[in-house]
Amino acid sequence: MDAIVKTDFRFPGQKSVYKGKVRDVYDINDEYLVMVVSDRISAFDVVLPEGIPYKGQVLNQIASQFLDATADIVPNWKIATPDPMVTVGHKCEPFKVEMVIRGYLAGSSWRAYKSGERTLCGLPLPEGMRENQKFPTPLITPTTKADEGHDENISKEEIIAQGLVSREDYEQLEKYTCALFRRGTEIAAEKGLILVDTKYEFGKKDGKIYLIDEIHTPDSSRYFYAEGYEERFAKDEKQKQLSKEFVREWLMDNGFQGKAGQQVPEMTPAVVAGITDRYVELYEHITGETFQKAASDDVLKRIEKNVTAYLEKL
Repeated sequence: MDAIVKTDFRFPGQKSVYKGKVRDVYDINDEYLVMVVSDRISAFDVVLPEGIPYKGQVLNQIASQFLDATADIVPNWKIATPDPMVTVGHKCEPFKVEMVIRGYLAGSSWRAYKSGERTLCGLPLPEGMRENQKFPTPLITPTTKADEGHDENISKEEIIAQGLVSREDYEQLEKYTCALFRRGTEIAAEKGLILVDTKYEFGKKDGKIYLIDEIHTPDSSRYFYAEGYEERFAKDEKQKQLSKEFVREWLMDNGFQGKAGQQVPEMTPAVVAGITDRYVELYEHITGETFQKAASDDVLKRIEKNVTAYLEKL
């Protein structure tokens, strides 16, 4: 299958299209959104030059399952998934922050801690912590939501002081974030996984808060295998993980961290196929189901047909 890295649809009622790093979002009559999850892959805020076949299907189907599995906690934007790579949902006004929640000291938080930082988004961190150590209680470490470039860490008080989110709304977002993380942690544990950290995005429609975008996917979350976690932690060994971190590590091993002047290493067919295989593995572990590759003769035509037929029934 060819990776889908570019879309240019003209759906019924289409007003505009927003193209993000991975998702192309089509506005239908200022009421609905058609989110096409492409096969683009980004790391260090850079879209890499090669797409990853089936990655969009993996992300869309994981997010769809988790939106359904958490709909009793908070209303979400999803209405339907008319195609394996597409979700149709309510158009909401997004909050200008992303709610990151961390159960363990890992990834960028560990890199900051190792460099000597002892606060994270205004929250104090104790001395003597080690990589991949569990926090006594999960920490909410929000970021600004950048249209381009890097999202920046920000504290709760800065968010409220800058008027990005009202205090009342922010405190509700915190409650939803903690409840979603608890549910995600429980579901992961049933699959032999640890949900290490993740991010949630929220928006508002008609005065009501909705969960929007993706949830608990390997692009937005980090998972460890539960089996062997304690032994590896005791020996200061790397954790066996399910996340996009393996792509970042491959890039770092080849001298790329998104900094000026650095070149993305060559993504050979073997490298691309290996990343596809890892995403399929992620899907199967996270959902507990066998991944069924969607028909791939002409994916763009399939998407257009499926979405158009669905929109005509809306």
